[in-house]
Amino acid sequence: MNSRIETPAEDEHDSVYSGLLVNDAHWAFGTVPVPDGHGEDPLAGVDTTVPEGVDAHVLATYALMLGDDALVMSHRISEWTSNAPDLEDDIALSNIALDLLGQARLLLARAAAADPSIVPALPDGSPVPPEDALAFFREAHHYRNVRFAELVNGDFAEATVRVLLFSTWRLATFERLRASRDQVLAAVAAKGVKELAYHRDYSARWFVTLARGTDESRRRLLAALDALWPLWPELFDTHAVEAAAAGSGVGVDPATTRDAAEGVLDQVLAAGAVPRPEAPRRSGVLGRTGRDGMHGEPLSRLLAEMQSVARAHPLGRW
Repeated sequence: MNSRIETPAEDEHDSVYSGLLVNDAHWAFGTVPVPDGHGEDPLAGVDTTVPEGVDAHVLATYALMLGDDALVMSHRISEWTSNAPDLEDDIALSNIALDLLGQARLLLARAAAADPSIVPALPDGSPVPPEDALAFFREAHHYRNVRFAELVNGDFAEATVRVLLFSTWRLATFERLRASRDQVLAAVAAKGVKELAYHRDYSARWFVTLARGTDESRRRLLAALDALWPLWPELFDTHAVEAAAAGSGVGVDPATTRDAAEGVLDQVLAAGAVPRPEAPRRSGVLGRTGRDGMHGEPLSRLLAEMQSVARAHPLGRW
């Protein structure tokens, strides 16, 4: 699968950043040739200079957070491939996973370009693209994704609620991220809002269908919503890195997106005649959550599967 992002000619688009808006950027380990040890840079032709007055490590860590959210959620959704209720939904969920995988690649590449020191070196010195190194050669405690993304899959009703909550939250963030002072993040967000709007609308339609369907479909939907709801508030907690990124104009404070996200969610709940859950939020571990690298066993198991081929064959290509 071609994962390269082509940079358009000047007469085709306003700037080289427009190239980030026209390619799917689907990506997986082993698909990018690395004749010189560096591979095809997904940000080739794009100015990755850190904006003036912005801390490079803060920018890198913030991009890593957004990239890890997308990468882990993509893997979870990809587990529905060949397991969805019908072919149409099988394809839809697979495409949602691929959209998030594309976002992950761009964001991890941006993180590496901002601060190369965050990229892990392989024990044997094998050369791999930096986004591959970040995806496949970090341990769980180095991942900065929200815990919501790593939860083990349930039934199709759970998948519907999971995609709805995640995409509603992420879309509210990306809509604001388009104004980032970092032109790379702004371009990634501009591309991502189109994808996330589809993810949200697809899951919202299924949410209402299941809520107003049979007694069993409604029961399963309500059970899924109650199970996932305790991690919903955590999505809007502001980590120190997010606060610093927002303060320098390159990131978004998640707390500022809550009203917009919940406004949309309330419309979906109303359309399905579903009451807002009352389940209490899930606490962190000693006050630490996924943004701090505190994760549960599900992420360790996910990474063991996702990283196995890359770790066994770091120079493998196909």
